[in-house]
Amino acid sequence: MSRIIRTETNSIVSKAVEYHGFIFTQGVVSNDLTLNIEGQVKNIFQQLDDVLEIHGTDNSRILQAQIWLKNINDRDVFNKLWEKWLPANQAPARACVQATLADERILVEVMLTTTK
Repeated sequence: MSRIIRTETNSIVSKAVEYHGFIFTQGVVSNDLTLNIEGQVKNIFQQLDDVLEIHGTDNSRILQAQIWLKNINDRDVFNKLWEKWLPANQAPARACVQATLADERILVEVMLTTTK
């Protein structure tokens, strides 16, 4: 039986789950909700870098991204930071939508599927 590795698990969610070399992250939000959209995005990318490193991979191995924005008008700001964060020519398949998020202070949430 293949091993499933769960990172920072609690009763309802794991920060990431690894199976057969694939890493699935939770929906990551900023851990400082007082930040503006740019600050929240940078905070999320740092958290994603950290969890991917724990699993022995990085943002050059992202297969798919799901992005939820509180306000779709923030997409341009998000995309500018996304392009800086991703290695050149390594863009994953992606969806980016406007959504009602769990806390009104959350401006963006990002979930990734990566591989090693």
